[in-house]
Amino acid sequence: MASGCIETKVRKRSHGWLVTGAAAALALVGSLAGELRAASTSQQVLAQIRHSTPSLERGAELFNGCAACHGADGGGSVDGLVPRLAGQHASVLQKQLVDYHYDRRWDPRMMAVVEQHSLGPESIADVTAYISQLDRDVGIGTGNGSLVRRGAAEYSRSCQGCHGRAAQGDAARAVPRLAGQHYEYLRRQIYDAVDGRRPNFSPSHIRLLARLDRDDIAGIADYLSRLGASQPASAPQQLKTSGERQ
Repeated sequence: MASGCIETKVRKRSHGWLVTGAAAALALVGSLAGELRAASTSQQVLAQIRHSTPSLERGAELFNGCAACHGADGGGSVDGLVPRLAGQHASVLQKQLVDYHYDRRWDPRMMAVVEQHSLGPESIADVTAYISQLDRDVGIGTGNGSLVRRGAAEYSRSCQGCHGRAAQGDAARAVPRLAGQHYEYLRRQIYDAVDGRRPNFSPSHIRLLARLDRDDIAGIADYLSRLGASQPASAPQQLKTSGERQ
């Protein structure tokens, strides 16, 4: 009798585990399907943006809403709480705005801005084109300089292949310009990526950053902040200076 009771309890427990496991599997599949749908939609939106003809005049108007945090010159803040946008490739800015909208990048302030203003493909094309041509000679927050040589060597080994020798990035591949970005902002983004707070970083990119130690990260960020941005950003295609669209 006791043996029968034990067998019944085991069967019930096993059944419970199976149900729980099946529910978890279904939830995972649903989550992955949702992510795939979001990824597909975001790619479609990016394609629409890149086929738009940007208007610098309209972009300037839209940027007025960004200037409250990022500054009229797009320079951000030297403490790194707000990134420098001036001179960043339009393709990079476009991807980040779309990622905020589709939960591929997290920042409560930016996610709220994207939702509040309901920026469509044409508006994103306009404002990012305007930002990309802003003067890049702005004040930059740097580190203390003690690890710059170490950072330069590590950047050359680990980052130069994608971001370029002068950290100028690549507009065609939406690889961001890192030269002249604020030290604290760069440092925080590396830690955020490694700690899982930047879901739009690829697994291979995260693995590369994860092997850096504290001094490597500080050195790279300080080195990049001091590079300036002497390389001009790639000019967006078919820019118009009036509000009229083709």
